[in-house]
Amino acid sequence: MFLASPITFPNLGIEIDPNPVAFTVFGKDIYWYGIIIAAGFLLAVFYMLARAKDFGITQDDVLDMILWAVPIGVICARLYYCIFYWELYADDPISILYIWEGGLAIYGGIIGAFVFGGLACKWRGVPVLPMFDLTAMGFLIGQGCGRWGNFFNQEAFGCNTTLPWGMYSEATRAYLMSSTVTVPKGVVIDPNLPVHPTFLYESIWCFVGFFLLFRYIKKRKFNGDITLRYLVWYGAGRFWIEGLRTDSLYLFDWTIAGQPIRVSQVLSLVLMIAALAVLFYNIRLHPHKPEELYVNIVAAREAAQAE
Repeated sequence: MFLASPITFPNLGIEIDPNPVAFTVFGKDIYWYGIIIAAGFLLAVFYMLARAKDFGITQDDVLDMILWAVPIGVICARLYYCIFYWELYADDPISILYIWEGGLAIYGGIIGAFVFGGLACKWRGVPVLPMFDLTAMGFLIGQGCGRWGNFFNQEAFGCNTTLPWGMYSEATRAYLMSSTVTVPKGVVIDPNLPVHPTFLYESIWCFVGFFLLFRYIKKRKFNGDITLRYLVWYGAGRFWIEGLRTDSLYLFDWTIAGQPIRVSQVLSLVLMIAALAVLFYNIRLHPHKPEELYVNIVAAREAAQAE
């Protein structure tokens, strides 16, 4: 259950009083978290449909893959979260289904969407890498919007900060005083002081990444180029931001030098290094010709048919 309380930005003199519940239908609370996630998803879909032609694929291909990838992605996002926070669901497993109350791990959704979406592409005869490139752009939109659901739930915040935009609320104070908080050795958390709004950091990081990749689309060198750059950009930002958070998912009870291992930091680092290696190979060691880009193959095929 979320604690609805005003959020203040003491150094800016700003106070906001968000309620995690948007409205009630037949006695059932509808949360802003779910509404914002859905809005981010729809914006991503609209963008993908509008730009499908730029990647050589059709709107029907996009809709076809969405029908496969989205449900599986949501399931994977929820399972990923619940696995590493199993103690919250062990006594009431049915609560795993209550996704509108929060508890979706972005990386779980990304992995599920790419893996099962890729398999669906193979099965349906849709070009995998161009679809991945378009999907990566959609992810940045959805992730940038979706993080604002954390704002309404008053979650996904970091440790103390003296920066001007540090935030404080009774909800953050209550969480930081709870027994579920795990912080690195040597870091002292004062529940009464402002904390990093890490949800905001990640939202801004995703929107900046979207803008940069949007400008790069026509300059891409090979199929999968956008996907790899997305993994590098998001991985770098998530690695940094995750280090600030106090509600990270941890790799069970494993530690390195006495420090708990943050799952998202490890995954971010692995994906970032792997993506950089593949980028280096495709740009430096095995450069591609413009005519190999799938959208150019489709254009050449259509031109030949028109003659």
